[in-house]
Formats: sequence, C-alpha cells, structure tokens
Amino acid sequence: MRLYAVVAAGQFRRYATYRTATAAGVFTNTVFGFILAYTYVALWDERPQLGGYDMSQALSYVWLGQALLMTCSMMGGGFEDELIERIRTGDIAVDLYRPADLQLWWLAGDLGRAAFHLLGRGIVPMLVGSLAFELALPSSPGVWVAFLVSVGLGVVVSFAIRYLVALSAFWLLDGAGTAQMAWLAGMFFSGMLLPLTLFPGVLGDVARALPWSSLLQVPVDVFLGKYPGWELARAYAFQAGWALALLLVGRMVQSVATRRVVVQGG
Repeated sequence: MRLYAVVAAGQFRRYATYRTATAAGVFTNTVFGFILAYTYVALWDERPQLGGYDMSQALSYVWLGQALLMTCSMMGGGFEDELIERIRTGDIAVDLYRPADLQLWWLAGDLGRAAFHLLGRGIVPMLVGSLAFELALPSSPGVWVAFLVSVGLGVVVSFAIRYLVALSAFWLLDGAGTAQMAWLAGMFFSGMLLPLTLFPGVLGDVARALPWSSLLQVPVDVFLGKYPGWELARAYAFQAGWALALLLVGRMVQSVATRRVVVQGG
C-alpha cells in the first residue's frame, strides 16, 4: 500500500506545480459560479422551494458544483487521456508486466489529483460564493466530515467510470468518442446542469439511480442535511455499491485486455 500512497502523493505534487493553470481554473470556476448563481436566483424567485431546495440551499448547490467540478471530473480529464494514449501506442504492455496492480496504480494517482483539486480549485470558489451570497452552510463539524466522505466515494465512482472508458481503447484504438459520451452523461446525470430532483417522473428516478449522481447530487444532499440518521448510511451504500460494481467490471475488462495483449505479444 505504501507504493500507492507514494503514487497519490506524486500526483498531488504534479498538479500542484501548475500554479498558473490552477489560478486560471479558480477564476473560471468563480465566474461560472456567479453566472449560475444569478440564474438560480431568478429561477427560485419564480419557483420557491423548487426541487425541494430553498434559495440558500440552491445557491449552495451551485457553489458546491463549482468546487467539485474538477475534483470529481464531471467533465472528464485526469488520467484517462494518458491511459488511452498508452493503450494506443502499445506502451500499456510494459505497465501490465510491472509488479503493481494497474487499476490500483491509476486509482491512487486519481485520488491524489482529486485531493489537489478539492483544495486548490474547490475552497476559493466556495469561499467567494459564501461571501457574495447567503449559503446554507452546515454548523456541525460532523456534517462536513460526512460530506468529505461522500465526496471521496464520488471520486472513486468517477474514477471507475473513466477507467472503463479508457479500457475501451483496447478495442476501439481511439477512446475519444467514448470519453465524449461519458463526459456528456456526466454533465447531465451528475446534476451539474440542474439538480436531479428537478427531473420529472421516470427520468428523475433513472437519473438518481445512475452512478453519475454519486459525483455531485449525493454529496450536495449530504452537505445540505438531506440524509438524516440512517438515510446517510443508505446514501453511502448507494455510492459504495456503484464504486464496487464498476471497479469489479473494470477489473474483469482489464483481465480480458491483459490476455489479449499477452496473446498478441506471444
């Protein structure tokens, strides 16, 4: 496990070196936060309690979305482009023969990336939003801890989805199309555009049941106290269930791809 801790720390340091890019990302997230916030203000003025949120909760949703956008990679980005390229060029064969688990290696790196973005690109927009608007901030430290746990589970679900996207390059050679579809699904079904509680009927039920809801909708609802008591355990179980299922599928696909590489190499 020490190896994977070192990989995570290395990825954290890697992203920390791009200070200008981080500053530009903070600025972009903050600007879009204001645009979305005033859009939500107009919408909630017309429809108070829309989706089960009051105005301050809706504004909190906006700024949490900006804080978690890169943390949970709702628009893609991170390791998958690099992994797709290694598969395309054949360099993945070297990785498969290394004395390290391929999935755990990339997961550790993605956790390091997510930790940096949560600190580097998440705190400042949230702080600016709290100064400019009245947000529904938890008063209990326990809620903050519960929120961070939910974010961590969301990051793992996000990784598992993107890992499967990257592995598709073993058969498609170019994973750009798959990555684009996953990016669109992530934006729509995570709740980044609008809270999933606003989706009507069957569409809303399906959207909330899909794994992408673990990236934003569930963590935000944990933050806003929508899961009291044992409901919080159910929210965690939902996220953990999707994380485990997708990681297992990724491991099975990885195993099939490994055999394919070995056969072709032989």
